[in-house]
Order: sequence, then C-alpha cells, then structure tokens
Amino acid sequence: MNMSEKFMRLMVFFDLPVKTKEERRQATQFRNFLLQDGYYMLQYSLYARICNTVENAKLHEERLKYHLPYKGSVRSLIITEKQYSSISILLGQKKKKDKKITEGQLSFF
Repeated sequence: MNMSEKFMRLMVFFDLPVKTKEERRQATQFRNFLLQDGYYMLQYSLYARICNTVENAKLHEERLKYHLPYKGSVRSLIITEKQYSSISILLGQKKKKDKKITEGQLSFF
C-alpha cells in the first residue's frame, strides 16, 4: 500500500468570536488544545494533523467535540494524504510544516 493511500489529514476550519474577554479566552483555549493534540497551523484559523487511519482521524474528530468553544463556527474535513498533496499554493510559499509527512514522523498519542 502506498503511504499516501494510508495516511489521512484531519483539517479543522474555524471562525470564533473574539470581542469579549471570555470569547478570546475560549478561542485561545481551543487553539491551544489543537496544538497540544498534534495539530499544526496551516493558515490562520486552519489547522491540520496527520492520522495513520480513517478510524484514527474520526477518533480525533470526536475529541474535537469535547473542546469546542460555546460560540462560533468549527468545521472539519478528512482527506487522504494523496488529496492533501494536490494543494496548490497560489500566493505565498510552502512552509516547513507543509512538507509531506513520512511514516517515521508520525506521532502516536
């Protein structure tokens, strides 16, 4: 099996209100959870993480539900590594975190 067929990317998109002190606190807590759970920031309000199976991606997607802020919009998308590799950068440059993940780089939690 090709590695790009095995690994998945779980992407999380969000728009969170930050007008009040409490909203800013919740938004910060959510972003901190994402980072602590193995996500990396792809763009502002777009985080992604590598998962070794679809089941593992769905497990992490379920974990997200327990850490959602009270207000805002949060969406997730599970795609294959092959689909992820077809991203075109229209403006800007590829970041270090954008490089293809190899099996040796996968973290287990």
